[in-house]
Formats: sequence, structure tokens, C-alpha cells
Amino acid sequence: MLSGRLTTAAISLCCVLLLPPVLAVAADDAEPIVVRDPHYGEVLFYFYQEDYFPAIVRLLAAQSQSQLENHAEQSELLLGGMYLSYGHHLEAARIFERLLANNVNPEIRDRTWFFLAKIWKQRGYLDESQQALDRIEGELPDNLQREAHMLQAQLYIDNADYDNAIALLKSWKGRTEWASYAKFNLGVALVRSGRVDEAAEILEDLGEMNPFNEELTSLRDKANLALGYAMLQAGNPVAAKPALQRVRLEGPFSSKALLGVGWADAEGEAYQRALIPWMELRSRDLLDPAVQESMLAIPFAMAKLDAVSQAADHYLNAIEAFYEESNRIDQTIESIESGRFFETFVDNDPLDSTGWYWRMAELPEGPEARYLFHLLSTHRFQEGLKNYRDLSYMHRNLDVWQQSVDVFENILETRKMAYDERLPRVEAALARADLDGMVDQKLELDALMNDIEQSNDWLALASREEFEMWGEITSLESTPALAADLPEAKEVRDKIALLKGVLQWDLEKKFKDRLWRIRKDLQETGEALVEAQRARRQIDESMRRQPAEFAAFSDRVYGLAPRIESIKMRVEDDLEAQRAFLRSIAVGELQAQKERLNTYTVQARFALATIYDMATTVGEVAE
Repeated sequence: MLSGRLTTAAISLCCVLLLPPVLAVAADDAEPIVVRDPHYGEVLFYFYQEDYFPAIVRLLAAQSQSQLENHAEQSELLLGGMYLSYGHHLEAARIFERLLANNVNPEIRDRTWFFLAKIWKQRGYLDESQQALDRIEGELPDNLQREAHMLQAQLYIDNADYDNAIALLKSWKGRTEWASYAKFNLGVALVRSGRVDEAAEILEDLGEMNPFNEELTSLRDKANLALGYAMLQAGNPVAAKPALQRVRLEGPFSSKALLGVGWADAEGEAYQRALIPWMELRSRDLLDPAVQESMLAIPFAMAKLDAVSQAADHYLNAIEAFYEESNRIDQTIESIESGRFFETFVDNDPLDSTGWYWRMAELPEGPEARYLFHLLSTHRFQEGLKNYRDLSYMHRNLDVWQQSVDVFENILETRKMAYDERLPRVEAALARADLDGMVDQKLELDALMNDIEQSNDWLALASREEFEMWGEITSLESTPALAADLPEAKEVRDKIALLKGVLQWDLEKKFKDRLWRIRKDLQETGEALVEAQRARRQIDESMRRQPAEFAAFSDRVYGLAPRIESIKMRVEDDLEAQRAFLRSIAVGELQAQKERLNTYTVQARFALATIYDMATTVGEVAE
């Protein structure tokens, strides 16, 4: 059946669908991203790098401080998408359901319900998945509509509602890859409902298709394998063999197919032919259940061919192989229970990526590595391992934060020392600054300028040189010698009057300009005084408020250390619980393998004892 795993593209699409149009940048970058709150831009910086943990931390911090007022709804949608990236489907679903209750574009709402249905199905919440599908009101785009129909069919099959699944899958239209999956799921539903003959026709058609990619090739192998074993269980080995022989020898289903081909021949008592595929299995990985079963099937066939001695040897080889493998499993279980096993997943792989999309690049070294393929093939173990890595990442991140708190404490103490050192100097400087006196002087100057303007006292605005020159001229006028009634004295008086008139004319000409400039300077001085008074009030307020701010910062900074330590303890508890959960899965899987080996060992010993009894009986008869 179609895998329920959500791909990176699906989650990214889900986030983009939910974000507002302003963030859905076109392929040609025609529409810029408009960010009205700087903190939201910081969140997007990490989000678009798929670094979701710091993005979530910054978004939650900004929300708690009301710093995303212009992006309140977008930030909630983005948070839900990032929770999905970490696999926190419950929290993400709560966010989406809450926001979808508001007025949302119907197309976006339907797509969101579809993705929520996929999430619930992937996590095993079948009822919630069905409810989400039922809330889709309109038609989805073609690609999503096909996937939604497939999802619905899978839900029917998982709930054993085979009739509805068959009816839905039979109505499938088109010849796409989805149609091939629909055929396969239809065959599965028919087999599970007991309609093997109908299923055989569909699986036969699917098993003989000409695939054009690896995915369809694997689906063809799977269909042939399902058809072959369905025929074997129906007691029709002749029909089973051709289907099993169509499975690729290098594919993931080859071992089980080879085992089935052998049993098909054995059912027809063609034991010599049955040995051919079973002997091929003997060289493969012993952890494969098909290989383990073949190790018992080979001596069984040899015994049927009267090769009793060879059969006994193969039973002995099987017993020895099962015993050695059982010992290796015991060693692996001991390593898992000691905790060393899981640390290799973190130590050998840097925690530079976390969340849902992490994939192991290579297996850790060690004798346990050969069992990882089987453990990692289980969904529960994969999800548990991701959670374990995420918790380890969070624990290391808390260590970094704890070190940062020490730095903040030093910064805070340094600032307090600098404040205490500078405060006396600032207070002394403020005491010397007589702003009130300056304001009074400015007001006096304004009044003086008003008097000068009203009296047109142009001499009051003369420069020092002009004023001194005016004084010299007036002093010359009062010279006694110039009062004589002489032509020379009259000539000097005329010259003095001319100089005085020229100077007065020049002063009167410059009077208005000088008056305007002085008033402008006084206005700027007044503005500067107002700004100085405002700054003084701010300084006074800051000096009054600073001790309280230092106290608040001290409470926050010094309160962070115990909070971080408390969170670390919770994470450590969760790490231990997650280790225990992973141990239970891994040990349970290995114990199941060991029990299967023990069962096969008992069967081999019983068959070997039967052979020895037969040999003893034959010897006694011969005597």
C-alpha cells in the first residue's frame, strides 16, 4: 500500500499553502516578501534554512513579548508548520484547527484538512484522519484529489471496511502511477475479503506491467509476491510459481520470492528443483526470516530425496548457525540495555539537523550495526530515534544557554559597575548645568530684541568695530575746535557728518537682516533648550528607573540558571524515558528474532532426531 510518510515537499507545501500570499514568493521573484515586524523576519531567516528549532524558539519568544502584532496569524500558521517538521502533530493540529475555524480561503482550508488527514493517518489516528477527510468540502487539485482518494481507500482497508475500499478503488480512473497503486490496494482488499480469484486477476495484470521507474518496478515485484503467496495459501502452487519467478533477484522482495518458489516446487514434490532457490538463499543474510526458513527447508527436501546424511549435515549446520546468531543477539541486547548502543546514533552523527526529516547518512560501526537495518525498518523505532536525537540536541542546546547565562551575568555586573562609577560625574555635570538660568536669559534676550525692533535701534545691533567707529565719530563731533566759525572747521564738520551719515545708512540697511538672524539664533537656542530640558527629564527618569531595571534584569538573568537547570532535568528524564522506549522496541525486536531462531532450532533438532531414529531403525532391521 501507499506509504503514509509525509515528504519534505509535502510539509513545505503545507506551510506555503497556509502562509499569506505576501509570503508565497513567485518563481520569478516578482512579489517581494514584506516583513513588518523585524522579529518575524528573524524567524523567517531560520525557517527558510529549514533550521526549525531556533526558528521555533525565536517565534515563541517574540509571541510572549507581543513583538509580532503585524504577523499574528501568519506566525501561528508558521509555528504549526514548524511543529509538523518536528513531528509534533498534536500541537500542530490544534493550531490548524483553531485557525481554520476562522474565515479562511476555502481552497486553503480544504488543502489543510487534507494534509492533516495525512498526518493523522501517518501517526495511526485513523478516526481523526477520517474526520479530517470528511471536512473537505470542495474539489482538491488533481494530484491531491488522487492522493485523497487513495488515503480514503487505505483508511477503509485499515478499518476492515473492504467493501467500501473495493468500491472506491474499482471506480479509479486514469492510467497514472496512482492507478497502479490503486490496483495493488484493490488486490489487497480483495484478498483480505476472501475474494482471491478476483484479486488474482488484478494482481496478475499488475505483475506483468512494463514499469518506467524504480517505484513501479518495486510495486510490480510486490504485486507478484502478494499474488504468489495468495496462490500458495489457496493451495494452487502451479499458479503461484510464475508470479514468484517474475520478482527480481536483486530486489528487496527476492528472498521471500525465492523461498516461495521453492515451496511451490516442494508442493508438487519436485524437491530437486526446490533446492535450487533454497540453496541460493543459504548465502544471504541469516537475519532474513526467509533465509532462516530456507536453512530448514533444504534438509527437509534432501530427506525427501533420501539424502539422509546430507540432510543431517545441513540440520547440524543450521543448528550451529542459529546458536551463533542467538549469541550475537544476546550480546546486542546487552549493549542496548547498557545504553552504549543509542549513544552511537548521536556520537557518530553530528546534531546539525533535527526534526522529522533527519535521515541517517551511515550506520554506526560495531557488531550491532547488522541489526540496524531491521530495527530501522520499523516506523516506531525510526520515530523514537528521531525523538531521542532531538532531545539530545535540546540538552546540548541548554548547555550552551547555560554558558550564555554566565556571560550575561558578567555583562550585567560590568554595566552596574560602569553605572555606579559614572553616576557621580553625571550628577555633578547636571548640577553645573543651570538650564533654568539659561531659559531666563533667553527670555530676557527675546524681550530686548522686541524693544530694539520697536524702537528701530539699529545701533544696538552694530558690530564691535562699527560701534567703536560710531563712538569715534561722535567724539569728533564734540571737539571744541570744530565749533569755530572757520572754513576749515566747517569743512571738517561736513566730512564728519558725511562719515556719520554713511555709517548710519549702512547700519540701518543691515538692521533687518541682523534682526532676523539674531531672532533665528534665539529660536534655535530655544529649541536647543527645550531639547536639553527633555533630555534632562529623560536622564532624571533614567536615573530614577535604572536601579529598578537593574533589579529586574538581575531577577531575569539570575533566574534563568535554575530554570534552565530545571528544564535540563526534565529533558534528561525524557531522554531516559526515550532510551527505555527505544530499548523496549529494540530488545523486543531482537527477542522476537531470537525466539524465531529458537523455534527453528527446536524444529531442526527434532528433525535431526527423527533422522537419527530412522537411521537406527534401518540399522536394526538390517541386522
